[in-house]
Amino acid sequence: MVGAGLMGHGIAQVFAVAGHEVRVHDPVTSSLATLKSRIGANLTDLGLDPAAAERVTPCDTLADAAADTDVVFEAAPERLPLKQSIFAELERHAPCGAILASNTSVIPIGQIAERVASKDRVVGTHWWNPPYLVPLVEVIETAGTAPQTVTTMIKLLESVGKTAVHVRKDVPGFVGNRLQHALWREAMALVQEGVCDARTVDMVVKAGFGRRLAVLGPLENADLIGTDLSLDIHENVLPYLDRTPEPLPYLKQLVAEGKLGMKSGEGFRTWTAGEADALRAKVRDHLKSMAGNGNRGN
Repeated sequence: MVGAGLMGHGIAQVFAVAGHEVRVHDPVTSSLATLKSRIGANLTDLGLDPAAAERVTPCDTLADAAADTDVVFEAAPERLPLKQSIFAELERHAPCGAILASNTSVIPIGQIAERVASKDRVVGTHWWNPPYLVPLVEVIETAGTAPQTVTTMIKLLESVGKTAVHVRKDVPGFVGNRLQHALWREAMALVQEGVCDARTVDMVVKAGFGRRLAVLGPLENADLIGTDLSLDIHENVLPYLDRTPEPLPYLKQLVAEGKLGMKSGEGFRTWTAGEADALRAKVRDHLKSMAGNGNRGN
C-alpha cells in the first residue's frame, strides 16, 4: 500500500480484517506513526477486533513496502506527476508478477501508467470514502491492461467483501464520479441561476429521488417507468440542463472569496463547527447502519 492517509489506511484496514498481511509506505512520517492507531480506532468503533491492525506494517521506504507483494495499491494525492513517479518506482521494486493499482478518483489510468513498461499489470481501483464502509470499487481497464489482471483484481476485491465493477473504458471520472459530478453541476447551476437556494437543492435530493437510489439505479428507474416515457421527459427537459464545459462561475467565485465550505465556515451554505461535525457524524452513522453487522469490516 502506498499512502497512509484517509483512503490508504482504510484500504489497508479492509485487507487486514480479511486476514491479509499489509505493508504501507507514506513519505509523511506522522501518517505512518498514527497508521495502526487510526485503524485500531476504526475497528473499535465498528465493533470489530482491533487486533487486526497488527497485520498492518508501516514501512519507511516504498521499496520495503513493495517487496514480495502480490498487489500494490497506490492512494497518493491526486497529482498526475506524483502518481507517474510512484508507478515508475513501483515497477522497479515490486515483483514482476505483482498487480499495480491506482486509487485515483478521476485521472485516466493510462496517463498514470505512462512511464511503466509492463502496462499489462496496471489497473485502476477507485475505492469510495470511507473504504471500509462503502462497498463499491470501480476496476478500470486501460489500453494496456491484461484481461487476467482485471479478472484477478475483481476476484480479490470480492473475496474481501467489496462490490467490484468492471469499467471497460478508461475515461476521466470513470462511472461513479461522472454521474456524481453531472448532478453536482446541475445543482450548482440551479442555485447560480436563482431557481432555488442551496438548502432546497439538498432537500430535494435527500427527501425525493435520493430515497430510491440505494435500491433503484437510474437505468432501472428508466425501465421501470418505460423507455417511451423517459424519451418524452428527455425531449422536454434536456435542452434546458446546464452544459457548461468548465467549472461554473459561481463555484469559481466561492473559491476566490475564500468560501471553501465547512473548512472555512461558508461555501454554498454557512456552517458552524458544530453543524459540520453533526453532519459528518450523521453520514458516518448512516453508512455504518447500511453496512450492517455482517459487513462492518468492509
